[in-house]
Amino acid sequence: MPDMKVLFCGDVVGRSGRDAITRYVPKLRSELALDFVVVNGDNAAAGFGITPQICKDFYAAGVDVITGGDHIWDQKEIVPFLATEKRLLRPQNFPEKTPGIGYNIYTVASGKKLLVVHLLGQVFHKEHTNCPFFIVNNIIESMHLGQTVAGILIDFHAEATSEKTAMGQFLDGRVSMVVGSHTHVPTGDARILPKGTAYQTDAGMCGDYNSVIGFKREAPLERFQTKISKARLEPAEGDGTLCGLLVEIDESSGLAKSCKSIQYPKLLGGL
Repeated sequence: MPDMKVLFCGDVVGRSGRDAITRYVPKLRSELALDFVVVNGDNAAAGFGITPQICKDFYAAGVDVITGGDHIWDQKEIVPFLATEKRLLRPQNFPEKTPGIGYNIYTVASGKKLLVVHLLGQVFHKEHTNCPFFIVNNIIESMHLGQTVAGILIDFHAEATSEKTAMGQFLDGRVSMVVGSHTHVPTGDARILPKGTAYQTDAGMCGDYNSVIGFKREAPLERFQTKISKARLEPAEGDGTLCGLLVEIDESSGLAKSCKSIQYPKLLGGL
């Protein structure tokens, strides 16, 4: 059987980010012969959370799984949706009684199985979640990479680069890929770690990069200069760029065969 190609798309911010997903994911699925697409939708609904309708639009565009983050609860209609929708993940290290799930095994068209795990960082986050290292270790210890599942993808939604890097080192050789989300800036460190796990500290965002991390510049500039946070953050409305991490997973080992940072339709330096 052929190797499996997986694309992870970073945080979707507002309409520009949503348009980038619905416009470019179908093209990339075809051009890159993708087997599976995961999208972080934490800022898809006007910059804050996601709605059931946006999820459905993403599914229709060819997205297989959507992850959230610290803004997953911002839209009230998403709570009952999370309770039944297995293709939308909230961070697994929230309390057990929290609606929804944080990991699941999905079957791709070829019949291979892929485990997707979504975690929230603790450093600089106010949610007071359980330890993500302990949680993920419990999940994957019963999984045999390349046997029980063909691949394991970890979306670590975290603020601190040190915490993300530590997670990559912790899971190296045990999962197919560890990709960071949340900070909206693609990092230049996409690589395969020594034991075979694809890693990138942050995949970046899907949205308008002529902005302040996807938002119109006026409110952030006012906040930084005055320390007053009255102005409401609004997503920027220019053309969106899709940023993510493309990983080819070896069919026999479940480890990464190759990985590449994706910026589509053009490199950010060309904006």
